[in-house]
Amino acid sequence: MQRWLRPTGLKPNRYLTQGRRHNGPTGPWTPCAGTGDRGRVRVAIIGAGPTGLFLGAALQRHGHSVTVVDRDGGPEPDGSWPRKGVMQFHHAHAFRGPVAGALRRELPEAYTRWLELGAEPVTEPGTDDVAGIRSQRSTFERALREVVGAEPGLTLRTGHVRGVRRVDGVAIGLDVDGTAVPAELVLDASGRSSRVLRDLGERVGFGGDCGLAYVDRLYRLRPGAEPGPMAGPVAWQGDYEGYMVLVFLHEQGVFSTVIMRHGHDAELKLLRRDAAYDAACAAVPGLAAWTDPERAEPLGSVFPGGSLLNHYRGQRRTDGRPLLSRLVSVGDAVGTTTPNFGRGITLALMQAERLLADVDGHGADLDAVRDSFDAWCADVVAAWVRDHVDMDTARVARWSGTDVDLSEPLPSDLILSAAQRDPDIAGAIGPYLSMTAGPASLDPLQEPGRRVYETGWRPAHTEGPTRDELARIVSSAV
Repeated sequence: MQRWLRPTGLKPNRYLTQGRRHNGPTGPWTPCAGTGDRGRVRVAIIGAGPTGLFLGAALQRHGHSVTVVDRDGGPEPDGSWPRKGVMQFHHAHAFRGPVAGALRRELPEAYTRWLELGAEPVTEPGTDDVAGIRSQRSTFERALREVVGAEPGLTLRTGHVRGVRRVDGVAIGLDVDGTAVPAELVLDASGRSSRVLRDLGERVGFGGDCGLAYVDRLYRLRPGAEPGPMAGPVAWQGDYEGYMVLVFLHEQGVFSTVIMRHGHDAELKLLRRDAAYDAACAAVPGLAAWTDPERAEPLGSVFPGGSLLNHYRGQRRTDGRPLLSRLVSVGDAVGTTTPNFGRGITLALMQAERLLADVDGHGADLDAVRDSFDAWCADVVAAWVRDHVDMDTARVARWSGTDVDLSEPLPSDLILSAAQRDPDIAGAIGPYLSMTAGPASLDPLQEPGRRVYETGWRPAHTEGPTRDELARIVSSAV
């Protein structure tokens, strides 16, 4: 599945159809005068993760007045950063080329600082096109926060957002620890588990727990040691009978190993224990190569992952009414996908750039901003979430012994696998892999893919223990 990590080049995001945006402050406070007027908007953003930080600085540079609020105050004086309450901050991440593109367009200083902190861009041979960036999420956020925290005029505030202040169905700001933070536009970038908007009603959407769970562990290569097997510039993947393994190479020899299992697999849940995880790594050839004590050392204990979600939520209630006027959700608060394709931050920054374009395009008509952005998300982001729902549902079924169902459309991962047998499929999947085109770009490949599977061919499992064999190994270790 990680074949998306092969170098594909950095291409313009075809989903951003608005014109180019202006940069820089526009002087003294001048409230928006009317629809289409690009006057200054006072914006309050809930959440200082990648989406909130990127949007905050970009909106400030587009001439708006921005306050970003988060309970986390950033790195400690000693340099540590526990980032409490943000589970995914500590887990494995992959960064696609479009992340570099978004930073270069809007916050080039953040991209430069990311590289200074050790991030390693991987380019297509002979070009400057970025195919992926080797980095931990902590390194990425540290660079982003440093640059955004120094952005002239932007307020980065530490505090707990108790709720959105509103009058007659219109958002007028935030309640931060009992203090009012006024705003004309409120953006919820607080992530997939946000509780801030729950009192406003259930939002239209779909998805939920995908049926998968995972654990991962961070390692560092020993001095002079070469990386283990790679399927692309950033990652390696092994597909086994009943489970999956991923390895993400980060910066400066740091890497993460991931074991993904059925969410209800109680025996493999023991992988949360270091001894069980060590035993699994020794038994799975790909992991054994990476985690050989002579090649690498662990940097801590195993990280147990929480529930993996494929979840899409629009900007309106289930009855069709908007939650509030002048309120927009963005990032993981709109679309969350499982991490096996490394799409999370790419999707978040795609949304951020689209929202910037809508703010520029609609000016003072902030409900038009919401509706335009919502329509785009329903077309683009929802399609990526459904893509993951279909893939993960089919994967869980296959792990339970079900064969490929040729009476239904093939999930995208099986179309990608069919590229091993059909060179025409292999030549057509590039836009999907690079995310310059959506999952619908694979629709013409459904019939060629079906013909591959009708021959009886199935993707081979990676060499290693089956799920039952791994369960016995893990049980014996603890």
